[in-house]
Amino acid sequence: MKTRRDCLRRLTFTVMAALVLPGVALAQLNVLTSGGFFVAYQELIPEFTKSTGIVVTTLRGPSQGTGPNTIGGQLRRGVTADVVIMSRAGLNELIAEGRVAAGTGIDLARTPLGLAVHAGATKPDIGSVDALKQTLIQARSIAYESSTVPYMRDRLLPQLGIANVVIPKSIDDGAPAVASGAAEVVIAPVSELLHAPGVDYVGLIPSEVQSLATFSAAIVAGSKEHDGAKRLITFLTSEQARTAIKDSGMEPMN
Repeated sequence: MKTRRDCLRRLTFTVMAALVLPGVALAQLNVLTSGGFFVAYQELIPEFTKSTGIVVTTLRGPSQGTGPNTIGGQLRRGVTADVVIMSRAGLNELIAEGRVAAGTGIDLARTPLGLAVHAGATKPDIGSVDALKQTLIQARSIAYESSTVPYMRDRLLPQLGIANVVIPKSIDDGAPAVASGAAEVVIAPVSELLHAPGVDYVGLIPSEVQSLATFSAAIVAGSKEHDGAKRLITFLTSEQARTAIKDSGMEPMN
């Protein structure tokens, strides 16, 4: 009799779990992320889903720019998203537009700028500011990641006195442009270069002209998954996430 009662209890628990757990499994977040944080992100998301039961759907896009596939461009044309992960500069623009909920932005990590070339190509000298300048002058074409464009266009190239030479041969497509052969070198956040297929990482640009890129997460205005979005952002800032962030070439924010 006892065994029968125990079996009945187990059966009742199983039926209740079957009714409850699908609701958990169906919880879903839509995330729009740029490339800067993506290497760490794609390693961390399976663990987040495993520990929370929240399924994450991911779309990608550049942090900044005017194209329709930037994160801002996708939000403006009605793409559904609950969380954005992107450069802090790009995020601030979307907060100002009211497309991201003010007060929800959290800085996740930062990374310096580095240079890479096509896989197997000769690595140029970038060990000094003058060496970097000569490398940029001699390169037939140069690619940048979207969040790097304002710094290169408005600060570094004018500072080096080579804006008129370099800007006309610049491509805004990051590491994929170098991997495909469309560009000879790329300057981008290190996190977008270390694990990029088809390119060889050369090193950091000199400290005298270095710039740190900060990547942040925030909740999209009007998201109906506010609690799940907060859980994801908390997870990405947790101690558990630090190793993956460091391995991607970024420094976790405190």
